[in-house]
Amino acid sequence: MKLTIYNGSPKGQKSNTKILLDQFTYGFLENEDNSIEVLYLNRIKNQDQFVESFEKAEQILFAFPLYHDSVPANVKLFIESLEPLISKKSNPPIGYIVQSGFSEAIHSRFVEKYFIKLTKRLNSEYLGTIIKGGVEGVQVKPGWMTKKLFDFFNKLGKIYGETGKFDEKIINQLAKPEKLTAGAILFYKILDKTGLTNFYWNSLLKKNNAFEKRFDTPYL
Repeated sequence: MKLTIYNGSPKGQKSNTKILLDQFTYGFLENEDNSIEVLYLNRIKNQDQFVESFEKAEQILFAFPLYHDSVPANVKLFIESLEPLISKKSNPPIGYIVQSGFSEAIHSRFVEKYFIKLTKRLNSEYLGTIIKGGVEGVQVKPGWMTKKLFDFFNKLGKIYGETGKFDEKIINQLAKPEKLTAGAILFYKILDKTGLTNFYWNSLLKKNNAFEKRFDTPYL
């Protein structure tokens, strides 16, 4: 099986999306008959490349981050470029990975519904959507904190490489929690007062010389 992977993160090879995809593909490639092609949407310069690569694909995995309940611009461009393929009787099967910093899976459910409709319009087989929240900061977490997450994606890739299907039990595990409990919300409110919840974001703001502007409101 040949799997064509589209990484829709604006950060490309430095993205959290790539980290999760790496674990998935490690498992997928345990089967020696499998192969992959990874395309970074932030590097493709024209829409014809999107359409051409999509048409030639055998199986497709589309992964990207959800930013403030919205898809990145290059993901939107990719989707729009596929319009000429709607008239085809069949297109390659498609699976999706949506990762975000939101802890709750519910934030990604609407985009999941959209992709079900998109896949149907493309006359493709819908393989499912893997939703994983709480991914922000995965690059700076120690190994013991990411081991379970990576193991899940590795196993998911291995099973997919053997069956061509996503394992529903693993998908359900990765999506938890669907919503935070009242106790969890209270915990985060207390934690927020310590400043720890903003540690990673503040470090990025400082790195990009934007920390002093974090409360600016340029559109008001």
